[in-house]
Amino acid sequence: MNNYNKRKYFPAAPIKGKSSSCCWMGRYEFLQNHEHPKGRMLILFSLLILSSLICNPSFSQTGSPLFQYVISIPEPSNHIYHVELHCNKWKQDTIRLKMPRWMPGYYQIMDYAKSVENMLARDEKGESIPVEKIIDNTWDISGIKNKAFFVNYSVSTKKQFVANSYVDSAYAYIVPGNTFLYAEGFLNNPVSVKLQFGNGWKNVATGLEQVAGSPHEFTAPDFDMLYDCPILIGNLEELPSFKVKGIEHRFIGNNLGTFDRALFMENLQKIVESAVDIIGDIPYKNYTFIGIGPGRGGIEHLNNTTISFDGNQLTTPEAINKMMNFIAHEYFHHYNVKRIRPFELGPFDYDNENRTNQLWVSEGLTVYYEYLIVKRAGLVDAATLFSHFEQNLNAVENNPGRLYHSLQQASYSTWSDGPFGTLGNEPGKSISYYDKGPIVGLFLDFEIRNATQDKKSLDDVMRMLYWKYYKDEQRGFTEAEFQQACEQVAGIDLTGLFEYVYTTKEFDYEEYLAYAGLIIDKQIIDSNDKGETQQLKIKRIERPDPLQLDILNSWLGE
Repeated sequence: MNNYNKRKYFPAAPIKGKSSSCCWMGRYEFLQNHEHPKGRMLILFSLLILSSLICNPSFSQTGSPLFQYVISIPEPSNHIYHVELHCNKWKQDTIRLKMPRWMPGYYQIMDYAKSVENMLARDEKGESIPVEKIIDNTWDISGIKNKAFFVNYSVSTKKQFVANSYVDSAYAYIVPGNTFLYAEGFLNNPVSVKLQFGNGWKNVATGLEQVAGSPHEFTAPDFDMLYDCPILIGNLEELPSFKVKGIEHRFIGNNLGTFDRALFMENLQKIVESAVDIIGDIPYKNYTFIGIGPGRGGIEHLNNTTISFDGNQLTTPEAINKMMNFIAHEYFHHYNVKRIRPFELGPFDYDNENRTNQLWVSEGLTVYYEYLIVKRAGLVDAATLFSHFEQNLNAVENNPGRLYHSLQQASYSTWSDGPFGTLGNEPGKSISYYDKGPIVGLFLDFEIRNATQDKKSLDDVMRMLYWKYYKDEQRGFTEAEFQQACEQVAGIDLTGLFEYVYTTKEFDYEEYLAYAGLIIDKQIIDSNDKGETQQLKIKRIERPDPLQLDILNSWLGE
């Protein structure tokens, strides 16, 4: 079994206090040309750093190598930042450095190595060490056994996006997978990060553990945790925090805009409380919502989420509701996918696609719960809740891809087709688990509630998965185990329902919605040679029986 398979997905407690690392990354200026007078001066500066590290017992090598990085951003308007790796007394003759090809939470190959420029390696005397590029994201440095050396490179940023690093004169958003080389075979080792920046910037937001007494130095117990904690730097605004079950929750971001901050944080607290009530446990010691500025997209992490946020848009109830749904989705992901996770999603292989058939559980059911969380938080009414599901219903029914592509297939093929099923070579023959997933979640929840006389629900399944696989067995669940958990809670066989996952069987709305006294009103609003366009709406039946009424009311949280 290789080192990747031996890695434990669930992170240990972060290192506190003073670091004891043997590897160092970063310098305020990047060494590009040692023949230039400025370059020679920078070499001397690097050697002074190196000398101080070697003499400093807090950075002495004990046992396996530990890694420390420094990011420097001397001229952010150039959209470039610099990184330096220093190692003292590396035990092997060769170190193989790799840049991740993707980041967890965004299931597309990003090829982050393409943004790496000007890589150089030098020994403690400032002499060059050859760097051999093996493949696009892999470099070998040899002849370094028991030597001290450092590696410099810069990262060029071009696109503002939640899954890409980006720096400019206003702020710096650092995606760790887009930044930190890792040494092959050492992903389990502790990591330290130091930030050096000017530009008048004052604040840092990240899920990394801060080193005591050093506001710009952070630690992670391993690379999995490092890659799970983006870093935002700038003149950031932090809104008043709140506590849920004694745990602090913060919102901090760049260019937040103009909006009702008190109302926003009040609503955000209700969102967190509603989500926590589903699982009944808070597994982190603090949580940070990080607003990276206007844009699109959000990515979940164990103790933080990075979200595109523009408060200037929060001018209508509809816009506020859309934002709260978005945040509820990213927040609930810290349970569903980061902890309640398919077996294939961790430990991660940063070199290759980590394919799974169960993204419909991780993403589709999170869409399902984002709707319920906002409703249970008291932020929307039943009609608004129905309208959210109607958007998914209409997206599915008006997509011919439903006849060709199953939820299981959509989950597996997202790496090539994209999460919305539109990037493949055959448009119109794929679906999105973001649309079909929440409908299957709705059917599954109603089926469980009906089978148990409204004594159990999909909430019980999620709690079972959390406590059994995440807390007790510390692993993900298989496809078979997910269905078994649903059947155990329901007390019945659910093979028929899971055909909606594994096949292209058309939805039987009448059967499943009837459990909650609901029906579908379907109208044809357009017809042409490409087919019909339907409009589906969810309505209540006139005379629900007592069980139907109980199921509907408990599902609505009323």
